[in-house]
Order: sequence, then structure tokens, then C-alpha cells
Amino acid sequence: MEHIKTALVTGAASGLGYELALLLAKDGYHLILIDINSEQLEVVKKELELSFKIKTRIITKDLSLQNCALELFEEVKETPIDILVNNAGFGLFGPFYSTDWNRELSMLNLHVIATTQLTKLLLDDMIKKRRGKILNVSSLAAFQPGPLMSIYYASKAFILSFSEAIANELKGTGVTVTVLCPGQTKTSFQEVVSEGNTSNKISFNIATADKVALYGYKAMMSGKTLAIPGTINKFLSFLPRILPRTIATAIVRKIQQKNRE
Repeated sequence: MEHIKTALVTGAASGLGYELALLLAKDGYHLILIDINSEQLEVVKKELELSFKIKTRIITKDLSLQNCALELFEEVKETPIDILVNNAGFGLFGPFYSTDWNRELSMLNLHVIATTQLTKLLLDDMIKKRRGKILNVSSLAAFQPGPLMSIYYASKAFILSFSEAIANELKGTGVTVTVLCPGQTKTSFQEVVSEGNTSNKISFNIATADKVALYGYKAMMSGKTLAIPGTINKFLSFLPRILPRTIATAIVRKIQQKNRE
């Protein structure tokens, strides 16, 4: 009996999540797509099923809420998952002392708790089958502290560290973990971060979602642990290792402020 390949993608209604779902569909994976935006999920489902010979199941879920990762697992646990893409995320700009705690709590629930719990819940079956791939979407922000986006940077650093650690633990099991760390990318993420602020003014070194997704997808399929798309981004990820941390932090703050002048 031929194995039916299935992938689960969070934050799949737009941006990187959509582009990754498209690549998976092209490779014949049936899809379980998760997003908070039910209308856009329907659009994506119709598009992918019309274009490719796959089945697409959509689940509207806000993974920033407590226990939602477990609720999602209960809905999908009867379907063997070959690939998990933890992509859903958002940002928030402003000094920590003045930002909205409830919004930050949602971010932590989404980036840290949901990513970690979904990974843990789906890993067991992957290890038993001795096959599976996990792609966790972090950010170039993971490599240094980020004044004016402190929780976002810190949560992305968690994803990077967590992913690299379990990738090492899983060697020899048939399961691989890849962490994608893109720089600035043209997606709806920028609109969410800039809510209540001026628009993003820095246009240098901004990548398109399709190219970032393809880079991350190829890295995942090859079993590579760390994926940083772009020569400039690779260089920027290395800078905090040679600069004093206070200087690296100060540079990030200046960039953040310049971005919103």
C-alpha cells in the first residue's frame, strides 16, 4: 500500500506559510493547514486542490491561546504527519515597559509554547516510524537581543536554540529538525508589527516570501539543521559573535528606531 504523505503547516493562510504549503502541494503532500484567518484558508484550500492532486484540510485555530496546541493535536492525531511546519508568528514594536502584556503573552504562547508542544506531541509517532521532518521558523532576530522588540527577539532565540538542540538529539532516529532564520521578508508580518506606528522604512535586504520559503524547504528536505537565506543575512548572524554584546544590542536599537522614523 502506497504511503500517503501528509504535512501540517501553521500560519498557512499567507506569507511564508502559504508559500511552504504550495511547495509541499507541488511535491504531492496532502495538507492540514492551520490559521486564524478562516476566509483566507478557504481561498488557499480551493487554490491548492484545483492546482494539485492533493487533499487539503483546513482548521481555524488561534494557537496563541492556552491549550490550543493540544486541542489541535486531538483533532489531527488520527492522521500520520510526515512533516510539521511551525510557521505561525507575529511581532510587536515598542519599549517593554509600555507594550501590552496580553499581546506579549499571546506571542509567547504562540512562538514558545505552541511550537514546543506541537513538536513534542507529533515527534513520538515520527520516531516510532523512523521518519519525519520538522521545520521551525525563527528569524535573523534570534542571534541578538532586540530593544524595542524584546519579546519577539527573545522568543525567536528560543526557537533557534530549541531547534538546534533537539536536531542533535534526534540524530540517528530518521527524524530531522530544521530551523529557518530569514531576515526581513515581504509578508503581512510587517503590517502587524507596524500597527499603530509608521510603516517600515528600511527596504534594503528585504527578501520575497517565495524565495525564503524555497530556501527553507530545500534545507528541510535535505535534513540541514540551520537555514539562513542570503549572504548578507549569514554575515549579520555572525556579527554578534565578534562584537561586544552591548554594541550589537545598541546597533539593533538604532536600526529599529530608524525603521520607524
